[in-house]
Parts: sequence; structure tokens; C-alpha cells
Amino acid sequence: MLHETFMRIALEIAEEAGRQGDIPVGAVVAQGGMIIAKAHNRRELDRDPFAHAEMLALRDAAKALGRRRLSDCTLYVTLEPCPMCAGALVMAHLGMCYFAARDERQGCVESVYAIPQDSAFSHRVPCVGGLLEEEARAQLKRFFQNCRPGNKEQTKREVNPG
Repeated sequence: MLHETFMRIALEIAEEAGRQGDIPVGAVVAQGGMIIAKAHNRRELDRDPFAHAEMLALRDAAKALGRRRLSDCTLYVTLEPCPMCAGALVMAHLGMCYFAARDERQGCVESVYAIPQDSAFSHRVPCVGGLLEEEARAQLKRFFQNCRPGNKEQTKREVNPG
């Protein structure tokens, strides 16, 4: 299944984020069965609060296609988009979004709120969650276990106690 293939690529990309000390989130933008852009979280590495995998991948896709509207593109992301990224899906006029793990605390595609389906906006983005969710959850769990103080395999990411 093509959707699973693209999500597996997003999971591989997310591993790189984890190795660099960022929360392992990966994103792939595809058009017509071809990858147009891919990115992983770079918030810690770039010291940029906006460097979420989705934002970076959507920006790169728009540049690659030479346009801001991505209505014929699909985003595959390993974690349910946050409010900022969910808004970006709408503003990019994205055609479709698949995500792996749900984010019960900050997910704004379906868990906390459903920004891409809000009738207040002129564009709606169909979103499907749970694609390879177990794999994505396991990846996130491993990362956060390794971030705990005293763990021998602690990542470069600074652990903020508060």
C-alpha cells in the first residue's frame, strides 16, 4: 500500500530527528505517487520554534512546485499535527493528510480540536489518523525513555525539568 510506504519513510526520517536530539517527528509530502519533499523536526537543532517537520516539508514542497497551494498533494506525518501545523495544512490548501500517532494533548487534526475541518475556514483538509500508529508510538516512547535523566543512552536534547 502506497500510504504505508510513505509513512514508513516518514518514520525513518523521524529517527534522524531523534538522533539529533529533537522529538522524532518526520513528514513526507507526495504528489501523484512521488515524494516532493520530506523533513523532520529541527526545533532544537535550529533553535527555531517553527521548525516542525510538517512546516518544513510543506515549505519545501511549495518551493519545489513553485506555488503555495498544495491541493494535489498529500502529507504523511508521524505525529498528529499541533495547532500551528494544522493551520498550515489549511493555509496551504493541502489535498490530504495522513498521520500516525494521535496526540491527545496538542493534536489539532482530531484529538483536541479539528482545525482542518472547521467550517470557519474556506478550505477543509481531509485527515486520516492511525496509519502505522503502533510504530510511531513505539518510536516516541523510546525517544522519551532515553531522555530521562540517568539513562545511559540519553540524547543530545536538553531535558527541561520544568
